Amino acid sequence: MNETNRTLSPEELVQLQKKFSEIKHSINNALAVMMALSEMSQRRPDYAEKLATTVLSKAPQIVSGLQEFTQLLNEKAGAKPAVAGESK
Repeated sequence: MNETNRTLSPEELVQLQKKFSEIKHSINNALAVMMALSEMSQRRPDYAEKLATTVLSKAPQIVSGLQEFTQLLNEKAGAKPAVAGESK
């Protein structure tokens, strides 16, 4: 990886902070829903299916958001994306 020093502009830093805040908020919301459904499914087993459906839909959204943030961060930092099978 190229060790070139890269300075972020104030605007780029604000953009990254905003994106991070959005991702964090989305993750917190998804986890709160999953935790609530998990607790409810312990009391009412019919909630187990809703919990499973929610986890199956929210988990990929969380992963996608984290990947988008990582890509944006790497772009702003000037980092090259890792290639599968390539050693560091």
